[in-house]
Amino acid sequence: MNFSQLDIQIFYSINGLAGRWPELDALMKSLSRPGTYLVPGILAFAIWFWRQRRQAIVSGLVLAALIFAVDSLSFGVKQLVARPRPCRALPEVKQVVGCGRAYSFPSNHTVNTAAAGIFFQILYPKTGYFIWPFVAMIGFNRVYVGSHYITDVLGGWLFGGISGWIVAALFRKRLLPKFTNPSGNEGTSE
Repeated sequence: MNFSQLDIQIFYSINGLAGRWPELDALMKSLSRPGTYLVPGILAFAIWFWRQRRQAIVSGLVLAALIFAVDSLSFGVKQLVARPRPCRALPEVKQVVGCGRAYSFPSNHTVNTAAAGIFFQILYPKTGYFIWPFVAMIGFNRVYVGSHYITDVLGGWLFGGISGWIVAALFRKRLLPKFTNPSGNEGTSE
């Protein structure tokens, strides 16, 4: 069995779960919509802002720029690779959501969540307890709904993770100390 066949076999193993449990299908459909994260995101930012105002504003802006950049770059990679989505290339795919117009590799959902996950993990290590299960769930979701192969997810995690790590490491070293210590002296984040 070659790598491509293994990728397809794993895809069918995960996507084959769709349609068996209506509640799981509904959850996966909900996780596919970016609007699902709006209220929890606003609530999390409000708590962050309440606890660390300056840090929340600056870190939030850097995170938004990171997500915008990796999402845009990822879309460019999709155009270069031009890999058709499994819902367009394979027979008998169980589509829980629409197939999507863009190409398949890498998954932008996983690029974005991995970049944000690494960013928060580096700046706030305790966030990993709830961020990484969420990142894993989004990766599973992309295959479950029929939109991506597992290699699209793994490639997204790799690209997003490296990008998030670079930005967070530079931010933590160069900019964050200026915003955590009102005097502008070198300091450490919480």
